[in-house]
Amino acid sequence: MTATLEPTSVAPGGPDRQDGKPAVAARLRSALRVLISPKYGPVLITLALFVLLFIVGGVRYTNFFSAQVLLNLFVDNAYLIVLAVGMTFVILTGGIDLSVGAVVALSGMIAASLLQAGWGPEVVIPLILVLTSVLGLLVGLMIHVFDVQPFIATLAAMFLARGLCYVISQSSISITDPTFVQLAVTRIPLGGGASITPSVIIAVVVVAIAVWVLHRTRFGRTVYALGGSEQSGMLMGLPVARTKVLVYVVSGFCSGLAGVLFTFYTLSGYPLTAIGTELDAIAAVVIGGTLLTGGYGFVLGSVLGVLVLGLIQTIISFEGTLSSWWTKIFIGALLLVFIILQRVLTTRRR
Repeated sequence: MTATLEPTSVAPGGPDRQDGKPAVAARLRSALRVLISPKYGPVLITLALFVLLFIVGGVRYTNFFSAQVLLNLFVDNAYLIVLAVGMTFVILTGGIDLSVGAVVALSGMIAASLLQAGWGPEVVIPLILVLTSVLGLLVGLMIHVFDVQPFIATLAAMFLARGLCYVISQSSISITDPTFVQLAVTRIPLGGGASITPSVIIAVVVVAIAVWVLHRTRFGRTVYALGGSEQSGMLMGLPVARTKVLVYVVSGFCSGLAGVLFTFYTLSGYPLTAIGTELDAIAAVVIGGTLLTGGYGFVLGSVLGVLVLGLIQTIISFEGTLSSWWTKIFIGALLLVFIILQRVLTTRRR
């Protein structure tokens, strides 16, 4: 008895087309998982928001679609970018630093007073960075050794730094040092009439170093592990205690550097400088996709968060009919949305 072989049916378009639909569906599911993940989801949403705001501004206002408008986001917020970098390290561990705004003001006051007394910038700037790093070290030790909550420890440091500002002077101190003045007025041309300031270059270097540290060093991996689970990090033999202290040293250093960049921008020191700036830094980091509970986040996301804040302020300036206080209102509403988004994404993951 001879078996009869039936011809195999082939889907129209060949076997590749038949297998194509499942492959496309798999790619879509993979993309959706990335979008709703707490690691990448908030960052991608922030990027989409930035693009949307920029398009809206370009459609609504004349000359908004120019290179200089985009570069001015970096020029005007270079100090905040550096501040957000330091805050990212802290929040990645599940901590918080409320002292950064006051440290920015203290850095400006120290710089202005010492320059006025005849000290050179080559001494003043390193001294500021050392002092603010030491302040961060003390805060970190307070948190680790005495088990003080970061909120309380950094709040105490905030009052200390702001009080020292008034001890130095109760009024504004102008900066007339030639080096600071030159750095304040220098523009680096990029072609097409666009330019940036030296502060932007410094901020970009800080961001690049921070990205390398977080993703290419053991310290950076420990920062992420500490935010994910401190107990797990200790069980794995990671230097949890040292890392917990060092992130506040990093934040103190970045706060001091941000204060120096701010003096390039204002050419003065004033005790009331940067009040509320710590909230701007926290908002930028959270909007940039770093979870307040720690463990997830990127420095570049924080930079994107700063740019979103700057773009909101730029749009309100172009509008001309709105008070500058609307910037705070919009940022507050946006921050609330991102906190809720973080909660939803982390709950779904569990």
